[in-house]
Amino acid sequence: MIKYFSYIGKLLKKIEDFLIRYRIQTRLNKSKVKSNPESQQLEVYYEESFADELAFWGEDNVWREIELLLATKEGNVVDMCCGVGGTIRRLEKYKKLNICGFDISDFLIQSAIDAGIDQSKLKVANAISTGYEDNSFSYSYSIGSLEHFTEEDIDSFLKETKRITTQGSFHQIPTARDEKFSGWLELDQSYYNMPESWWLEKFQKHFDDVQTIDSSWNDSISFGTWFICK
Repeated sequence: MIKYFSYIGKLLKKIEDFLIRYRIQTRLNKSKVKSNPESQQLEVYYEESFADELAFWGEDNVWREIELLLATKEGNVVDMCCGVGGTIRRLEKYKKLNICGFDISDFLIQSAIDAGIDQSKLKVANAISTGYEDNSFSYSYSIGSLEHFTEEDIDSFLKETKRITTQGSFHQIPTARDEKFSGWLELDQSYYNMPESWWLEKFQKHFDDVQTIDSSWNDSISFGTWFICK
Protein backbone atom coordinates (compact mmCIF):
# COMPACT_ATOMS: atom_id res chain seq x y z
CA MET A 1 0.00 0.00 0.00
CA ILE A 2 2.82 2.39 0.88
CA LYS A 3 4.52 1.67 -2.45
CA TYR A 4 1.22 2.34 -4.23
CA PHE A 5 0.79 5.75 -2.62
CA SER A 6 4.44 6.55 -3.32
CA TYR A 7 3.88 5.71 -6.99
CA ILE A 8 0.75 7.87 -7.12
CA GLY A 9 2.65 10.74 -5.52
CA LYS A 10 5.46 10.53 -8.08
CA LEU A 11 2.95 10.30 -10.93
CA LEU A 12 1.08 13.39 -9.73
CA LYS A 13 4.39 15.27 -9.45
CA LYS A 14 5.24 14.37 -13.06
CA ILE A 15 1.83 15.56 -14.22
CA GLU A 16 2.24 18.79 -12.26
CA ASP A 17 5.68 19.41 -13.77
CA PHE A 18 4.34 18.73 -17.27
CA LEU A 19 1.47 21.21 -16.82
CA ILE A 20 3.80 23.87 -15.38
CA ARG A 21 6.28 23.43 -18.23
CA TYR A 22 3.44 23.65 -20.76
CA ARG A 23 2.13 26.86 -19.16
CA ILE A 24 5.64 28.34 -19.12
CA GLN A 25 6.23 27.44 -22.75
CA THR A 26 2.93 29.07 -23.73
CA ARG A 27 3.98 32.30 -21.98
CA LEU A 28 7.47 32.20 -23.48
CA ASN A 29 6.01 31.89 -26.99
CA LYS A 30 4.51 35.35 -26.44
CA SER A 31 7.78 36.85 -25.20
CA LYS A 32 9.17 39.81 -27.11
CA VAL A 33 12.80 39.31 -26.08
CA LYS A 34 14.27 35.95 -27.07
CA SER A 35 17.98 36.37 -26.40
CA ASN A 36 20.09 39.13 -24.86
CA PRO A 37 18.02 41.98 -23.37
CA GLU A 38 19.21 45.58 -23.57
CA SER A 39 18.33 46.44 -19.98
CA GLN A 40 17.24 44.90 -16.71
CA GLN A 41 13.54 45.03 -15.91
CA LEU A 42 13.11 46.80 -12.57
CA GLU A 43 9.40 47.47 -12.23
CA VAL A 44 8.67 44.40 -10.11
CA TYR A 45 11.04 45.64 -7.37
CA TYR A 46 8.58 48.40 -6.52
CA GLU A 47 5.51 46.20 -6.10
CA GLU A 48 4.05 45.54 -2.65
CA SER A 49 3.20 41.93 -3.48
CA PHE A 50 6.80 41.25 -4.51
CA ALA A 51 8.12 42.75 -1.27
CA ASP A 52 5.72 40.56 0.71
CA GLU A 53 6.98 37.44 -1.08
CA LEU A 54 10.62 38.36 -0.50
CA ALA A 55 10.00 38.44 3.25
CA PHE A 56 9.68 34.64 3.47
CA TRP A 57 10.40 32.88 0.15
CA GLY A 58 13.80 31.36 1.04
CA GLU A 59 13.05 30.23 4.61
CA ASP A 60 12.88 26.50 3.83
CA ASN A 61 15.86 26.23 1.47
CA VAL A 62 18.31 28.91 0.33
CA TRP A 63 18.32 30.94 3.55
CA ARG A 64 19.28 27.80 5.44
CA GLU A 65 22.04 27.19 2.93
CA ILE A 66 23.65 30.62 3.19
CA GLU A 67 23.45 30.20 6.96
CA LEU A 68 25.47 26.99 6.67
CA LEU A 69 28.01 28.71 4.43
CA LEU A 70 28.53 31.61 6.85
CA ALA A 71 27.84 30.17 10.32
CA THR A 72 31.53 29.68 11.21
CA LYS A 73 32.82 32.80 9.43
CA GLU A 74 33.60 36.20 10.88
CA GLY A 75 34.09 39.70 9.54
CA ASN A 76 32.20 42.10 7.30
CA VAL A 77 29.62 40.53 4.98
CA VAL A 78 27.48 42.12 2.27
CA ASP A 79 24.14 40.85 1.00
CA MET A 80 24.11 41.93 -2.65
CA CYS A 81 20.59 42.79 -3.82
CA CYS A 82 19.25 42.18 -0.32
CA GLY A 83 15.61 43.02 -1.04
CA VAL A 84 13.66 43.42 2.20
CA GLY A 85 16.52 41.91 4.22
CA GLY A 86 15.08 38.51 5.11
CA THR A 87 18.47 36.81 4.91
CA ILE A 88 20.15 39.57 6.92
CA ARG A 89 17.64 39.10 9.74
CA ARG A 90 18.27 35.35 9.72
CA LEU A 91 22.04 35.86 10.02
CA GLU A 92 21.95 38.52 12.74
CA LYS A 93 22.33 35.86 15.46
CA TYR A 94 25.92 35.25 14.34
CA LYS A 95 27.65 37.94 16.35
CA LYS A 96 31.01 37.54 14.62
CA LEU A 97 29.41 38.65 11.36
CA ASN A 98 28.83 42.32 10.59
CA ILE A 99 26.22 42.13 7.85
CA CYS A 100 25.40 44.98 5.47
CA GLY A 101 23.13 45.01 2.47
CA PHE A 102 22.12 47.00 -0.57
CA ASP A 103 19.48 46.92 -3.26
CA ILE A 104 18.71 49.02 -6.32
CA SER A 105 15.14 49.54 -5.09
CA ASP A 106 14.69 52.27 -2.48
CA PHE A 107 11.23 50.81 -1.88
CA LEU A 108 12.69 47.44 -0.82
CA ILE A 109 15.40 49.06 1.29
CA GLN A 110 12.78 51.11 3.13
CA SER A 111 10.83 47.89 3.71
CA ALA A 112 13.99 46.36 5.23
CA ILE A 113 14.40 49.38 7.52
CA ASP A 114 10.73 49.20 8.52
CA ALA A 115 11.27 45.53 9.39
CA GLY A 116 13.87 46.54 11.96
CA ILE A 117 17.23 46.32 10.21
CA ASP A 118 19.72 49.01 11.24
CA GLN A 119 19.50 51.76 8.62
CA SER A 120 23.25 52.43 8.87
CA LYS A 121 23.92 48.96 7.45
CA LEU A 122 21.71 49.40 4.38
CA LYS A 123 21.87 51.54 1.28
CA VAL A 124 20.40 51.96 -2.17
CA ALA A 125 22.96 50.94 -4.78
CA ASN A 126 23.39 49.15 -8.08
CA ALA A 127 25.35 45.89 -7.89
CA ILE A 128 27.48 46.85 -10.88
CA SER A 129 28.76 49.94 -9.05
CA THR A 130 28.15 49.70 -5.32
CA GLY A 131 30.16 52.67 -4.07
CA TYR A 132 31.93 50.60 -1.42
CA GLU A 133 35.70 50.90 -1.05
CA ASP A 134 38.01 48.17 -2.31
CA ASN A 135 38.17 45.09 -0.06
CA SER A 136 35.36 46.33 2.18
CA PHE A 137 34.03 42.84 2.95
CA SER A 138 35.45 39.48 3.91
CA TYR A 139 32.45 37.74 2.32
CA SER A 140 29.67 38.59 -0.10
CA TYR A 141 26.65 36.71 -1.34
CA SER A 142 23.60 36.96 -3.57
CA ILE A 143 20.54 34.72 -3.78
CA GLY A 144 18.36 34.58 -6.86
CA SER A 145 19.62 37.94 -8.11
CA LEU A 146 22.46 37.68 -10.60
CA GLU A 147 20.35 35.92 -13.24
CA HIS A 148 18.11 39.00 -13.61
CA PHE A 149 20.92 41.18 -14.98
CA THR A 150 21.82 41.63 -18.64
CA GLU A 151 24.82 39.64 -19.84
CA GLU A 152 26.99 42.77 -19.85
CA ASP A 153 25.88 43.65 -16.33
CA ILE A 154 26.49 40.10 -15.08
CA ASP A 155 30.13 40.64 -15.96
CA SER A 156 30.11 44.03 -14.21
CA PHE A 157 28.36 42.55 -11.16
CA LEU A 158 31.04 39.87 -10.76
CA LYS A 159 33.86 42.33 -11.36
CA GLU A 160 32.44 44.57 -8.63
CA THR A 161 31.96 41.59 -6.31
CA LYS A 162 35.61 40.66 -6.68
CA ARG A 163 36.68 44.26 -6.04
CA ILE A 164 34.88 44.59 -2.70
CA THR A 165 35.42 41.03 -1.37
CA THR A 166 38.61 39.58 0.12
CA GLN A 167 37.94 35.97 1.14
CA GLY A 168 34.88 34.35 -0.44
CA SER A 169 31.74 35.03 -2.40
CA PHE A 170 28.62 32.84 -2.63
CA HIS A 171 25.93 33.09 -5.31
CA GLN A 172 22.78 31.01 -5.71
CA ILE A 173 21.37 30.90 -9.25
CA PRO A 174 18.81 28.84 -11.18
CA THR A 175 20.49 26.69 -13.84
CA ALA A 176 18.60 25.21 -16.79
CA ARG A 177 17.36 21.63 -16.59
CA ASP A 178 17.35 21.30 -20.39
CA GLU A 179 17.86 23.30 -23.58
CA LYS A 180 14.14 23.76 -24.19
CA PHE A 181 13.93 26.25 -21.33
CA SER A 182 17.40 27.73 -21.66
CA GLY A 183 17.97 31.40 -22.44
CA TRP A 184 16.43 34.72 -21.42
CA LEU A 185 12.96 33.94 -20.04
CA GLU A 186 10.21 36.50 -19.59
CA LEU A 187 7.90 35.21 -16.86
CA ASP A 188 6.79 36.89 -13.61
CA GLN A 189 10.40 38.13 -13.54
CA SER A 190 12.74 38.10 -16.50
CA TYR A 191 15.98 36.18 -16.07
CA TYR A 192 18.70 34.05 -17.62
CA ASN A 193 18.02 30.34 -17.20
CA MET A 194 21.33 28.98 -18.48
CA PRO A 195 23.34 25.77 -18.07
CA GLU A 196 25.86 25.53 -15.25
CA SER A 197 28.71 25.59 -17.78
CA TRP A 198 27.57 29.02 -19.08
CA TRP A 199 27.64 30.43 -15.58
CA LEU A 200 30.99 28.85 -14.72
CA GLU A 201 32.57 30.69 -17.62
CA LYS A 202 31.22 33.98 -16.26
CA PHE A 203 32.52 33.36 -12.75
CA GLN A 204 35.91 32.00 -13.78
CA LYS A 205 36.64 35.21 -15.64
CA HIS A 206 36.82 37.01 -12.27
CA PHE A 207 37.62 34.36 -9.64
CA ASP A 208 40.57 31.96 -9.51
CA ASP A 209 38.69 29.20 -7.69
CA VAL A 210 35.03 28.48 -8.45
CA GLN A 211 33.19 25.43 -7.10
CA THR A 212 29.51 24.50 -7.43
CA ILE A 213 27.17 22.74 -5.03
CA ASP A 214 23.52 21.82 -5.47
CA SER A 215 20.87 23.93 -3.78
CA SER A 216 17.76 22.34 -2.29
CA TRP A 217 15.73 24.96 -4.20
CA ASN A 218 14.52 23.91 -7.66
CA ASP A 219 11.52 24.20 -9.92
CA SER A 220 10.13 22.50 -13.01
CA ILE A 221 12.60 24.12 -15.43
CA SER A 222 15.62 24.88 -13.24
CA PHE A 223 18.00 23.36 -10.75
CA GLY A 224 19.32 25.54 -7.96
CA THR A 225 23.11 25.92 -7.96
CA TRP A 226 25.50 27.65 -5.58
CA PHE A 227 28.67 29.10 -7.06
CA ILE A 228 31.36 29.23 -4.36
CA CYS A 229 34.06 31.69 -5.37
CA LYS A 230 37.46 32.60 -4.01
